[in-house]
Amino acid sequence: MNHERYIARNRLRRKRHARKRLRGTTERPRLSVFRSNSHIYCQVIDDSVGKVLAAASTVDKDLRKEVPRGDNKDAARVVGKTVAERALAAGIKQICFDRGHCKYHGRVAALADAAREAGLSF
Repeated sequence: MNHERYIARNRLRRKRHARKRLRGTTERPRLSVFRSNSHIYCQVIDDSVGKVLAAASTVDKDLRKEVPRGDNKDAARVVGKTVAERALAAGIKQICFDRGHCKYHGRVAALADAAREAGLSF
């Protein structure tokens, strides 16, 4: 078995483990976070209808001016604050946090803390 397939299979296993009990509803949508080596992305998703209600990432054109690099905790804080503002504008105050395959530390934790400070509760 080649090394990349082994890593991808373990990443998928960790993601399924984290998502096992998480389902976004209309009252409490899911904040999904994806972290790559160079960027961080997050979406607020209502799984009952399969619709993205709010999203932000370090590749957004309006955030590229604030964040020159997307691979650090400062960028994650800006993205967390932005997605919280967009979710609050859409009328969402409570969410459930989906960290995906990543551990809850570093950039993922910085994004979550910034979203909490901006007004989301989870």
